[in-house]
Amino acid sequence: MAGYVVAAGDVDETPTAGDENTRVRLTIGPGQGCERLEQRVIRFAAGQSRRQDLGGQQGVLYVVSGKGLLHVDGRAEELAPVTGAYIAAGESFSVENPGPDELVVVLVTARPEHSVLPPGYRTIRWEDRPSLPATPNREFRFLVNEDVGCHDITQFVGVIPSGRAPMHSHAYDEVVYVLEGEGFLHLDDRKTPIAAGSCIHLPPLVEHCLENTTDDAMRVLGVFYPAGSPASKASEAPE
Repeated sequence: MAGYVVAAGDVDETPTAGDENTRVRLTIGPGQGCERLEQRVIRFAAGQSRRQDLGGQQGVLYVVSGKGLLHVDGRAEELAPVTGAYIAAGESFSVENPGPDELVVVLVTARPEHSVLPPGYRTIRWEDRPSLPATPNREFRFLVNEDVGCHDITQFVGVIPSGRAPMHSHAYDEVVYVLEGEGFLHLDDRKTPIAAGSCIHLPPLVEHCLENTTDDAMRVLGVFYPAGSPASKASEAPE
């Protein structure tokens, strides 16, 4: 199974039925060879979206830009940049955007197996989570994981310094959204340019690496299934 990469801006955008203020790009899913996860980039205009559910799926949100409120089953929690959020299977939700700017989120969904309802909170801010080491000179922070009842999928933000790591693979299925930076995806003997807005599918056991060609850090949003740690590897080439 090969991987996949596309710029979000190159994917057709569609309105949500009955909600002209919400527009969706389905960037990765079964049509792109990813059977376990679906990734969407959603733009909410000012106002409140219609209430919806995920059709029996569970979901993790990440706020790329804008501010607002996530309404889930009678509760409201703040949405702001660099914030993750968990929506359990069976829950209905809406998003309120006070405007004037758009609220842009990345939503990744997956089928539920072991996840449960959040114990009391569902939004997690980057600055509230500890920095953890991955490969040398790289770090990541968990956002949504078992701490909020999500035992099936893991959401994290990784920081990649200038340069590249050795080719490696993971046992899990992963989708990535590039938040900041420029460089290349090395995958299947191909070298593909990536930048903010690039959407990537990394299948299990497929060797890959991300190369940062700038002097500043590259930031990526990763979501993988089954849950675990982004520091774990199934294989790694020698440096």
